[in-house]
Amino acid sequence: MSNILSKIFKRGDHSVLGVDIGPSSIKLVQLRKEKGKAVLETYGALALGPYAGVDVGRATHLSPEKVAEALVDILKEANTTTKKSGMSIPMSSSLITLVELPTSDDKQIAEMMPIEARKFVPVPISEVALDWWVLPREDKIWTREDEEEKKEKTEQVSAQGAKQNPVPASVEKNEKSQVLLVVIHNDALREMREVIRYSQLESSFFEIEIFSTIRAVLDEEINPILIFDMGAGTTKLYIVERGILKNSHIVDRGSQDITLGLSRAMGINIGEAENLKRTKGMDITEENKDLKEVMLSTLNYIFSEANRLLLNYRKKHNKNVAKVIVTGGGSGLKGFVKLAEENFQVEVAAADPFSKVEAPAFLANILKQAGPEFSVSVGLALRKLQELE
Repeated sequence: MSNILSKIFKRGDHSVLGVDIGPSSIKLVQLRKEKGKAVLETYGALALGPYAGVDVGRATHLSPEKVAEALVDILKEANTTTKKSGMSIPMSSSLITLVELPTSDDKQIAEMMPIEARKFVPVPISEVALDWWVLPREDKIWTREDEEEKKEKTEQVSAQGAKQNPVPASVEKNEKSQVLLVVIHNDALREMREVIRYSQLESSFFEIEIFSTIRAVLDEEINPILIFDMGAGTTKLYIVERGILKNSHIVDRGSQDITLGLSRAMGINIGEAENLKRTKGMDITEENKDLKEVMLSTLNYIFSEANRLLLNYRKKHNKNVAKVIVTGGGSGLKGFVKLAEENFQVEVAAADPFSKVEAPAFLANILKQAGPEFSVSVGLALRKLQELE
């Protein structure tokens, strides 16, 4: 998927890439910084199904060589002009949890966290990379300075491995503190390094997709927000409060399950079912309302899991989410936002990551519609731009 942006802008050495490699597709965005603003230069998406010999929209398990082949293809198709990039790590290759510790200095926390991590990690600690960040107290007023500190410290597992985070000044000694623990399996990092090597990109960091998404779709919301990220094979659910990830859950159903259900129910092949899903969505007439019922069989299960997460959060924290933001390629289903509003009974909005970048006005509607699919790649590119400052 190439686009006319590459013909509009003159690009220089200050461009960066955000590369999101998911199980069903690769999404990338190229930005540059101009007069203090992020400017969109080009973007593109490429389905991975054909590289695995399966239909478009299906989740795949490709070798690093095959992924790199697809990545090189989309880099060419989108007319990218830089090798400087940031890459995503999928939630499925990581673990994120909150750990409660007595407040200590950075040396003590560095000694304690590998021990605490053993309680959550089912493999030897030597096989994973660890990172952590001490969360500010809930009774502390959240400031822009705290946000900058969070950006520097949250999920900074790089190609060189894990690092140790100092304790923020907002957490006082002799009080219990919550620490966000992030774990990534070394095999996932190794595979991503191979993709980089084969594609000849230069990536200075790997970032778990949720942190990229938060950067791209949230502003300075104070109340809890549910991010509903529907991909091909899974749906990721994140509760974020004041920019901090408070809870997460992965549902093992995604948009490809809708396609498979339609294929079985209608007796049509996968390609036809995928096309039917994309063109009709939940915008079903009375004559073919049976299609809606087939799609709801998958969606209702995902919504029930999301509501269970919200119920548990409400019981634990005595708080309700104020808003739901839907993102991911699967959320582009026609009528999905309305359906989500009916299920959650709160405000629901589609993610609009391109609102954080400058782009030609005549592309506004196209970018708004495509936005949910590019949340991770925009978030990665925005972080990469910060490195150039």
